[in-house]
Amino acid sequence: MKLDEYRKKLLEDRKKEVENIDYVTEKLDAKGISSPASATSTEELRLFLEYMEQKNLFNITEKMDPERKKALLLRKFFKMKRNQQVEVFVKLNNDTKRLEGKVSAIGRDFVMITNLKDRTWVSYKVIHSANTPYGIPNYSNSHQHYLYDNDLRHKLVTNFGETVSKKDILKQQFFEETLKTNLKTWQETWVDVTYSNSKTFGKISEVDEKTLKIKRFRNHFEIPIQEISLIETIRIYQIGAKILKSILH
Repeated sequence: MKLDEYRKKLLEDRKKEVENIDYVTEKLDAKGISSPASATSTEELRLFLEYMEQKNLFNITEKMDPERKKALLLRKFFKMKRNQQVEVFVKLNNDTKRLEGKVSAIGRDFVMITNLKDRTWVSYKVIHSANTPYGIPNYSNSHQHYLYDNDLRHKLVTNFGETVSKKDILKQQFFEETLKTNLKTWQETWVDVTYSNSKTFGKISEVDEKTLKIKRFRNHFEIPIQEISLIETIRIYQIGAKILKSILH
């Protein structure tokens, strides 16, 4: 059903409803409670705001270059799906790879997807498409549960910079990290790195302005961050098999 049709049907149904004003409501109105955000119903207002936000985004990106438009739309999509299940189709060397998991972190140039086994960093430039998997409910952000910590709230109000800088989850919430800054928090993690037309693995040793440095015992690799397409964590029992395979080849 289109938005205009839904609104028309909704308004017709609202006219048929019987309004019952109870004693509590009368008392609240008498005390001068501030007026609602809109003259329409709450559900209609929420639908309209979502529609307006998406329409504005498409108008903004209409004249952008394709790469910048793609990154902006993907960022918006993943923010709407934070902590929810998604499927992402990645194009690597003319092959399409399907990834599925929960959106864990959203950055300016990457998204992090996690599942029970793996953690994957995906560059926006190699994402072909992203969607909610079939059969998975599509939750609205307004229906997610939030836990409020009064002590944390006080720290954010009185000492915002220091409080946010100490917690990675707050950094991701308030700032859009780049892949470079996010990887700095994952040093000593074993990863598979796909970049350009190559692939290597090792432990993250250092991240500077332009390169990701990987070490594998005595071997050291420097990978330009701009060329990184995909990074996947390696489980402990996989490390031995990968090292043996690299030696044989």
